[in-house]
Amino acid sequence: MNSKEYKTVFVSGHFNVLHPGHLRLLRFAKECGGRLIVAVESDRLAGAAAYVAEQLRLEGVASNSYVDEAFLIDRPVVEVIRRLRPDMVVKGKEHENRENPERVALSEYGGDLLFSSGETVFSSLDLIRREFTELSSSTVHLPMDYMARNSITRDRLIQLCKTFKDLRIVVIGDLIVDEYITCEPLGMSQEDPTLVVTPTGTQRFLGGAGIVSSHVRGLGAESALISMIGQDMAGKFCLSELAKADV
Repeated sequence: MNSKEYKTVFVSGHFNVLHPGHLRLLRFAKECGGRLIVAVESDRLAGAAAYVAEQLRLEGVASNSYVDEAFLIDRPVVEVIRRLRPDMVVKGKEHENRENPERVALSEYGGDLLFSSGETVFSSLDLIRREFTELSSSTVHLPMDYMARNSITRDRLIQLCKTFKDLRIVVIGDLIVDEYITCEPLGMSQEDPTLVVTPTGTQRFLGGAGIVSSHVRGLGAESALISMIGQDMAGKFCLSELAKADV
């Protein structure tokens, strides 16, 4: 058996979203030894850096085939290293020229600190935000059957879209604020057959006539909206989003 197979490798982090950077890190760590242990920082320890509930982050890491064992930690990572005494600790390449407190704990018993290859750095929060804010052309498809039934051609659609910049359009209707709440399931209710959940995050979007007027402006037309709002947080949100859309 290769001596490398006896070595224990330790990795720690927040792991909000298992993105390509994480996968490269875990693969590199697994190749360095026989057993890969990953510590996921608890919500309390990670603080504001945790965007996803700790149990969901732990489940994501534990499901990865490179990982032999994964667990939550609620203490500083240096204390965990002193207790586990792994043969090596692996961190991302971006940490190589920074202060690494793990180095002191490893030096106490002869452990090694390695940095994974590659310079690709991802931000979990940026990836989450892009899902809500960026348009992916791969999800946009022309309704070919509808176009064929109504004798609409692609060139005609392009021609019509180009005329929007010369239009002045007024949208009249109700403003709506769509709110999406991300939740973590806790279990079944004791009183009725419903799932009990706890909120973990909230995302709000402009809806109703507001999003219609925003799309009108996005197509290039001069867009105005006639509606009614309250003097409350929802009303302020609508005004802010409409101003961003230049309605």
